[in-house]
Amino acid sequence: MISVRQHVISLVAVFLALALGLFLGSGFVGDRMNSVTGTSRDRLGDLENERDTLNEQLNAANGFDAAIAPRLIANVLRGQSVLVVTAPNAADADVTAVKESISDAGAKFAGQLVLTDRLLGDGQAEQVRTIVDQTIPTGALLRTEFTDTGGRVGDLLGALTLTGPGRTPASTGDRDMGLQLLRDGGFIDYRTNALSTADLVVVVTGDKFSGDSGAEGALVARLAAAMTARARGGVLVGRTGSADGGSPIAVVRADPSLGNTVSTVDNVDQQTGRITTVLALGAETKGRSGAYGTGAGAGAITVGTDGRP
Repeated sequence: MISVRQHVISLVAVFLALALGLFLGSGFVGDRMNSVTGTSRDRLGDLENERDTLNEQLNAANGFDAAIAPRLIANVLRGQSVLVVTAPNAADADVTAVKESISDAGAKFAGQLVLTDRLLGDGQAEQVRTIVDQTIPTGALLRTEFTDTGGRVGDLLGALTLTGPGRTPASTGDRDMGLQLLRDGGFIDYRTNALSTADLVVVVTGDKFSGDSGAEGALVARLAAAMTARARGGVLVGRTGSADGGSPIAVVRADPSLGNTVSTVDNVDQQTGRITTVLALGAETKGRSGAYGTGAGAGAITVGTDGRP
């Protein structure tokens, strides 16, 4: 049972709180608080104006890039065929834009391979290794430098779907069997009868991988490098932020052996990045890899006129 003394203490606490509120809201303290608030509001207004101005400039730049893109990339990939590979976090809008850019550059779209969450997840390495060992194309040998899951899957996918100078494409039977087993295992997906042998590969990822993604970024990074090693060239692309943390682009840029194998573009969600993706593929056919964009580790915003960063 509540005593009279406890009632008195509760009432005193309430009155003290009310008095403190009135004190803070008026008089000397209130004047000072209002002064600070007014200054902050003025500064906030200035920052909002600066933001709006920067957004207008960005939109104008993107509009200019969109208008000039057809001239910049016309025929850059003429006579080439390009396979598109997508990570689970790739944005549909980016994938569509990459396909359109490939077509605008004069290349043939060779189909799309979809990497699944199951492939990137933990605990599947043994099953993946078994499938890889069973489906190596006739006459092919997997590279000894790719012993991890991502590298082995990428090397197999490259041997099945890509061709480079001096390399014989896998037979249709070997390709179909290998891809089918990986799809049956839930590791990849694709449209049946919609894939053809390609000269080049673009691996599309999304933005920054989450902090609890573990080795997923490394898996995609090494898969992209291994596939590119089987082709005439390849590019790993991602959205703004994709060069941070343990994301695939960050992994490639931190490892010179990977960075010398596959080019990276970290702003494919912007028109500049889409143009750069095509130009980087063109440079790859000449044996030149680079790190492009505005994120950490980028060597240049885009490919130079000489095909170099």
